Amino acid sequence: MAKVIDDETIEYVGILAKLELSQEEKEAAKKDMGRMLDYIDQLNELDTSGTEPMSHIFPIHNVFREDAVGEAGDREAALKNAPERTDEAFVVPKTIE
Repeated sequence: MAKVIDDETIEYVGILAKLELSQEEKEAAKKDMGRMLDYIDQLNELDTSGTEPMSHIFPIHNVFREDAVGEAGDREAALKNAPERTDEAFVVPKTIE
């Protein structure tokens, strides 16, 4: 085990996560955290010198469009299927008193 997780660390993590853990849950959490740290140590032993750093396993790229001013839609067409409307706007139920 790379680092032994002590009671103080479990207590601190419980406070951060706003959890009230029983003594059995704390013991189980210590074992789980220890296994996680062991696994991280095992991963750190891998030779990644020829691997390019990445943030995602799939090639992703920005899919946002250019922010450009365009023509506004036709107001009458937008209001055509409204269940209730005024001359130039949708009428919706009041949500704030």
